[in-house]
Amino acid sequence: MVDGPNKGGSLSGLTEAEAREFHSIFMTSFVIFTAIAVVAHILAWMWRPWLPGPGGYKSAMEGATHYANIVISYLT
Repeated sequence: MVDGPNKGGSLSGLTEAEAREFHSIFMTSFVIFTAIAVVAHILAWMWRPWLPGPGGYKSAMEGATHYANIVISYLT
């Protein structure tokens, strides 16, 4: 049976060392997740910009096709 929160302890029931370890794992995971999200957003922007230029998406796709043809010509 639980006697209630520890006197002078945290509400989570973790010791100081356990709380520090959890915090370090949490922060590391958060930084990695944020970095992956930033890279994903940059790649999505490069693939299809959220705000197209004056020519709209058609001109963006023509530019992408042009650069894709250049890359394919180097690969063959």
